[in-house]
Amino acid sequence: MRLPLLLACLAFVASCASASISALAPEAIEPRIEQVQSDGAQLAAHVFDPGPSSSPRSAIIIFHGGGWAYGDPTWAYPRARRYAERGMVAIAAQYRLSNQADVTPLEAMADARAQIRWVRANASRLNVDPRRIAVYGWSAGGQLAASAAQSDDAESRPDALVLLSPAVDLERDSWFARLLGARGDVADVSPVRHVRPGLAPTLILQGDVDTETPLAGAEAFCAAMRAVQNVCELEVYAGYGHLFTPAGQDDRGQPAPHPETVAAAAGRADRFLREQGFLD
Repeated sequence: MRLPLLLACLAFVASCASASISALAPEAIEPRIEQVQSDGAQLAAHVFDPGPSSSPRSAIIIFHGGGWAYGDPTWAYPRARRYAERGMVAIAAQYRLSNQADVTPLEAMADARAQIRWVRANASRLNVDPRRIAVYGWSAGGQLAASAAQSDDAESRPDALVLLSPAVDLERDSWFARLLGARGDVADVSPVRHVRPGLAPTLILQGDVDTETPLAGAEAFCAAMRAVQNVCELEVYAGYGHLFTPAGQDDRGQPAPHPETVAAAAGRADRFLREQGFLD
């Protein structure tokens, strides 16, 4: 993942939030902010509650992208509102951002697990079914989501994954290696290396000419999942790069998502979640 892309993710958020996704996401539901503890760090969970329900609802926790070093939960607001409008309890989750000093992607991974544990521990209060907790992550957030699904701690594992342009193969990612530093081996936290039976059903939404999180990584991840009888659906969008930017668009390498493709991918995610029992 190139450093310029990290700043360019701001363009992705702005364009999607103000254009294609906001057109799908009513503004009526506003979040309440709750606190989550992770290894002594205090994080925010921005909870979008769809309102009273006579039975526990499914939940979806959203981890934003930004190269593990940029962004905040507000980047996930359009998606969270959209899922709340569809009846899910949606959480735009905070995680610590790497600073090339004392915070690395390892802390972000711990925070992702803590956010999922928090939702499950508070399922009764949130009126959430603890067996129907999905996680959505894009780009770096996709790596956090997939890594949480591979956790040894059952309470921090999601029940379904939706991954958009996810960083699931990290061994050729020089930026991730730079952020990780001497804290560990990249292979030890690269999701494609740690697929095993029993992982959550997964949908990957991916452009075929993505140079930041290449299609080959998503293909390898899904192939490994299927080899051990896990569900992994890969939806490939021909002619699109990272975060559904049309091939060859923007010489600066900044994502400029194609609105109709973003909308189509959102619909595909809805269908997957419906098939998995998370949406009516």
